[in-house]
Amino acid sequence: MAQTGILERMQELVNELNRHSHRYYTEDNPTISDKEYDVLYDELTRLELENGTVLPDSPTRRVGGDILKGFVPHRHLSRLWSLDKAQNIDDLSAWAARANRLIADFNSKNPDQPLPAPEYVVELKFDGLSLNLTYSDGQLVQSATRGNGEVGEGILAQVRTIRTVPLTIGFDEGTIEVQGEGFMRLSVLEEYNKTASEPLKNARNGAAGALRNLDPRITASRRLDAFVYNVGYSEGVAFSNHQEMMAFLRENRFPVNPYITYFSTIEEVITELENVVERRGQLDYLIDGAVVKLTDLRTREALGYTDKFPRWAVAFKFEAEETTTVLESVSWELGRTGKVTPLARVEAVELAGVTVQNCTLNNVGDIERKNLSHALGTRVFIRRSNDVIPEILGKADDEEGGTIEVPTECPGCGSPLEMRGAHLFCNNRLGCKPQIIGRITHFASRDCMDIETFSGKTAEQLFEELNVREPADLYSLSFDDLVKLQRFGEKKATNLIAALEKSKSRELAPFLNALGIPNTGKATTKMLADHFGDIDRLMAAEAEELVGLPDVGGIVAESIYGFFHDPLVQDSIARMRALGVKAEAAKPAAALADASHPLFGKTVVLTGTLSVMTRDEAAQKLEALGAKVSGSVSKKTDLVIAGESAGSKLAKARELGVPVLEDEEELVRLLGGL
Repeated sequence: MAQTGILERMQELVNELNRHSHRYYTEDNPTISDKEYDVLYDELTRLELENGTVLPDSPTRRVGGDILKGFVPHRHLSRLWSLDKAQNIDDLSAWAARANRLIADFNSKNPDQPLPAPEYVVELKFDGLSLNLTYSDGQLVQSATRGNGEVGEGILAQVRTIRTVPLTIGFDEGTIEVQGEGFMRLSVLEEYNKTASEPLKNARNGAAGALRNLDPRITASRRLDAFVYNVGYSEGVAFSNHQEMMAFLRENRFPVNPYITYFSTIEEVITELENVVERRGQLDYLIDGAVVKLTDLRTREALGYTDKFPRWAVAFKFEAEETTTVLESVSWELGRTGKVTPLARVEAVELAGVTVQNCTLNNVGDIERKNLSHALGTRVFIRRSNDVIPEILGKADDEEGGTIEVPTECPGCGSPLEMRGAHLFCNNRLGCKPQIIGRITHFASRDCMDIETFSGKTAEQLFEELNVREPADLYSLSFDDLVKLQRFGEKKATNLIAALEKSKSRELAPFLNALGIPNTGKATTKMLADHFGDIDRLMAAEAEELVGLPDVGGIVAESIYGFFHDPLVQDSIARMRALGVKAEAAKPAAALADASHPLFGKTVVLTGTLSVMTRDEAAQKLEALGAKVSGSVSKKTDLVIAGESAGSKLAKARELGVPVLEDEEELVRLLGGL
């Protein structure tokens, strides 16, 4: 191939690979497989080596290069301002009142060219490292940290490794600087720490440390992401409002966060900020607040700046979700599957509006990875997301404390523990009382066999006094067995017998969930029930057949296969069926549905909290109408039903233009009443 032809092919590959990267990383809508991408990438790499040329926007520039000798100072073309902070609603209202006074004052002095009534935009305030990206004639020529607002550190080699940051853009008529935030997704941090020799304490430090590391290969290994939210300096392009600026950024393939909302009153802004706080824990990245700005750019220019802050924007700070406290002790908790997990007790501390005393430590491996083996009595980082029990992230200092003793015997029955992977297990399934009571309680719970009036205390009493050792034993109980128990009486005995009888008609999906198949939950067991439609077919399935099912990998397939080939499980299921448990699959809802209904055949996503019914109830009604209920939003989604505190799914629906239903009266009408 001639030299010209090689360069043309290289440019074709670069353009195609960058298009696919944008769809994958920014739009979350890949159109080719990883294998197909790798074939194109390998061809480009080979041509670059043969030709000795790397094009400016080649994706091969993102892997990191030689270690830098130091950071070169970069003077920003336009100053990067800090934001004034509103610690509460009163502060925010005061900021809005000041802005209104300034607008009114300007209009009284300029009656011929008055500023418009204030409108507001709310954006998320990301918790990472500020970035200032410089593009000249369409090419990324510099990236810098914020520094003191006027001069930052040049980190171009590091930022090139962030796949969501475009190396070239369509706008090539001058120089622009755009501002954004580099960050590390929480899911990426979790995966990184599984194999890291030195686990990262949190996502913010992971991003900041990577971008300020002189070895770009380390930056690349952190798989950072970025969001861009402002054009600070521009030649050859101007905007009249915030909406136009965001449209420009999107048109030039910059990663813009899907959550950007506009309001005409500060009261609407305040209501929305309460919703953002509720959705905070659903995000895959850290935020420490929201930013409220006036949308009109002429108003921004007229209001100007103080010595430190713009008068047209303010940062609304959330309560901290991360803090430090002292690790006081670690206990070991036994679950129904026999898994023994550590639970940390910490010195009480206020975090995100609640008092925290207990924290999660996932397993022995988690303790070792986070360097906590000798941390009792020392200060540790903790993080709380949404209403989930807080997690210990790692040590806050290098001080060595007391040793966390890892048990060798089961805390429930004293049997020797076995280490499987990073987890400890008690193998005494048939003789470990806490395990047995846990399995029976789970079996009777609402999402399983839904045995009314049943509780953990009931399970313990039946274990002690009637020798109930497995769920099948429940269906052998009689009124005479129960009525003689202490604190039972005729009414309670009658109610429990009736509840047991009623539970025999529960469908296959909740029955499978009740069995407690390792590594499965409600969604997987429903999928199994829908696919096989019969428990005998499922029990006869080979692991190879199971692997081909949605969301079933090798580990889950082996768990299901091994569970149903356990003679004890087979005997228990046979006993329950002999005692009248039907465990039959539900009739396919779509087959019974009215094809003329507007939701028939549509893909629907539920998000947020509904007040008229639970999401499970809504999902059942939707499926009965022939709709497909999905857990994620994409361009193929036909409708998103959003209740209160709807989060990232609602934001993505708005970004993609997917219809959203937020009127619950209309929802009830569509579903045919309650």
